[in-house]
Amino acid sequence: MHILFEWAMRWELMEYNRNPMSLLKLKGLTKRVRQPRALSVEELQSLWAHLDEDTRTMSMVDASLGLRASELLGLRWEDFDWKSLRVKIQRSWVYGRVEAVKTEGSEKWLPLDANLADLLRRHREKMPDALLETGWVFASPFTGKPWWAHKLVRYHLRPAAEKAGIGRIGWHTFRHTYSTLLHAYGTDMKVQQELLRHSDIRTTMNIYTHTVLPALREANSKVVRIILPERKTA
Repeated sequence: MHILFEWAMRWELMEYNRNPMSLLKLKGLTKRVRQPRALSVEELQSLWAHLDEDTRTMSMVDASLGLRASELLGLRWEDFDWKSLRVKIQRSWVYGRVEAVKTEGSEKWLPLDANLADLLRRHREKMPDALLETGWVFASPFTGKPWWAHKLVRYHLRPAAEKAGIGRIGWHTFRHTYSTLLHAYGTDMKVQQELLRHSDIRTTMNIYTHTVLPALREANSKVVRIILPERKTA
């Protein structure tokens, strides 16, 4: 029923701006049917070789910050503090409308690695003035608004994944990959929780009670530096 309502909203067959099934919580149906995939660094590189530049940049940002798809598409240039190299996640873009982030704990500053900052600056420099004026980081040239996540998956991500021979993926693949890489590099569980912005401490198996920004930045950079190319210095 949830899927049926989603499609009815996309096709403008109903006036609701929120899926009514999201108001229901049914016991016993919260377990994932399919566990999300995590890609290796080699699989990421192979995927990016088959993507157009804009979608590649989006997926690189997603894999470097572990954002939810709606948070990625909700990014605006005003969210970035270039001097302090950080970005604040403060909105979501869901089916053509702006919404709040998933939880109160999701709205916070994240460290921005210098490699990722360079990638974003290059992306901004290549944006047409008309799109730049919208303020959205990832705006569609057809609408001037953020892309719809499911269309990017259908027409860009999955065809590229098929060519790369890595199987079926979606936007959550990048968030899960980021989480997996953090864990692989021995990142403290509390730091993982902070970077992934989980509101429930059990989600990331919390161990410690406090962490500081340098620890977040160090953990984030370990992942970014392994999946993004090195910065070119003059």
